[in-house]
Amino acid sequence: MEHSRRSFIRTTGLASLGFLGLSQCVLSGCKVNSSPAYGFGPLLHREGEILSLPKGFAAKVISRKGDLMSDGFYSPGNHDGMGMFEQKDGKILLVRNHELTPGSYGEGPFAKDKALAEKIGKDKFYDFAKGGDFICVGGTTTMLFNEADQKVELEYLSLTGTVRNCSGGKTPWNSWITCEETAAMKGDENGALEKDHGYNFEVPATDKIGVVDPVPLKAMGRFVHESAAVDPVTGIVYQTEDESDGLFYRFIPVEPGALHKGGRLQCLAVNDWKAADTRNYSGSTKQRYPDRKPMSVSWIDLDETDNPNNDLRMRGHKAGAAIFSSGEGMTYGNGELFFTCSSGGSVNNGQIFRYVPSKFEGTPQEKDAPGTLELFIESASDDTFRYCDNITIAPWGDVVICEDSDDARIIGITPDGHAYIIAQNIGYRESEFAGPVFSPSGKTLFVNIQSPGLTLAITGPWRS
Repeated sequence: MEHSRRSFIRTTGLASLGFLGLSQCVLSGCKVNSSPAYGFGPLLHREGEILSLPKGFAAKVISRKGDLMSDGFYSPGNHDGMGMFEQKDGKILLVRNHELTPGSYGEGPFAKDKALAEKIGKDKFYDFAKGGDFICVGGTTTMLFNEADQKVELEYLSLTGTVRNCSGGKTPWNSWITCEETAAMKGDENGALEKDHGYNFEVPATDKIGVVDPVPLKAMGRFVHESAAVDPVTGIVYQTEDESDGLFYRFIPVEPGALHKGGRLQCLAVNDWKAADTRNYSGSTKQRYPDRKPMSVSWIDLDETDNPNNDLRMRGHKAGAAIFSSGEGMTYGNGELFFTCSSGGSVNNGQIFRYVPSKFEGTPQEKDAPGTLELFIESASDDTFRYCDNITIAPWGDVVICEDSDDARIIGITPDGHAYIIAQNIGYRESEFAGPVFSPSGKTLFVNIQSPGLTLAITGPWRS
């Protein structure tokens, strides 16, 4: 994508088109259809292949855990969220998360030899964890990909010393927000951790090799982060929380584009339902959160956002914040954003919510025209989706969802509400898909398989 607000809005605004049909999808049950009229036809199961794909499509592994990178380190494993940034001459930068726990040397960039870590220097680690058995090896890698020949030209470590970098979000100012999915604190891991964790970090999208200075964005809150999405007009950052009773947050920066300068952290509340439970669990005696009904919302200021007692969401609940079941992926559309809750719903298969900001978002006037929250779709069976996780929008306007399940699928949903399967993981059946992003040309879909740690480029007769 071009490095401008206009391009950010244009390329992400397709979300509105993609989700227009989801109300029909809810009504019809949104059962997966293999007809070429909706998707790309039935999947073909080819012996020895990693993915089942429709006819004419192919998947190429472009990066694998353990590959030697351009900086002399090893490509880490446990791939998760990923952001895409357009460069010159048809080249693409991919910034990729690695959801690694402390001490995962076999999965990390330094292999099993701690001596490699000394090449960076302790000051470039967010948490060196006393240099013992629990050195923090989570972080991000950056790849430069040439779409013309489908080859990686550069790959390097861009952030290290963090824990469980799960998902995140792209900013309009050409950087990637990477999120720690943990609430680990100093002294955890048998006393090894030297710092608190559960923060966001910002990684510039650049083809210059080097590890970024690890600056935690503390004002954005310390909790079990999952993903982030930035409104390019206001600079407000929305955040999901991967807890079974999590909140939905927004961060209003003091200065848009300068997250390190601080700001206000708030959580969402439904105006007509204090402490609304959106999870719709089977057997619950609580009121059901309604389908396809936009509910007006307000936002609650949070204090002690560094969360020393790991009770931020409980304090939010007590103040009246809405409760969500495992907030996961998020994408920004044309004046609206969508996020998934992977275990919500009556059969725990997941939900997709739609938030439309107020025209006065983040200002005192928003109470006169509040934003709205809508349950856009709830999966009633595997025929819709199973444990929806990462979400993106295809260049032709369809919604694309990754599943976090065995035999995981990548599922598309058309504007008129038909679901179809783009791919299925048959090579590593117990691992999830993550980090889907399309190239600016629309010719390539990049996606990760978390274990054994692969990034794939899928090409074929995509729609224009």
